[in-house]
Amino acid sequence: QVQLVESGGGLVQPGGSLRLSCAASGIIFSSYAMGWYRQAPGKQRELVASITSGGSTNYADSVKGRFTISRDNAKKMVYLQMNNLKPDGTAVYYCNARLQTEYWGRGAKVTVSS
Repeated sequence: QVQLVESGGGLVQPGGSLRLSCAASGIIFSSYAMGWYRQAPGKQRELVASITSGGSTNYADSVKGRFTISRDNAKKMVYLQMNNLKPDGTAVYYCNARLQTEYWGRGAKVTVSS
């Protein structure tokens, strides 16, 4: 049974930082490309950042220079370090694992507000 479990969401002030974590089980983690997506209220889900099995990263233009995605294959974890958060970062953030099949976590809510 495949599980992706996000943690680390919460309320943060504009300019603050949060670190999201995603724990994976039931997959050969090192073979999967991993990603973080977000869905703001009333908007479509969008890619925030991704990392290949080889460690290559890709970021949405809106988060470049502020967010960092990383992975620990030994722990089967993927992380999203979010710095200088802005109010438009308020969303539910989803962990994604992709190879031939795609899996999703249930999401972690992030609220950026003063």
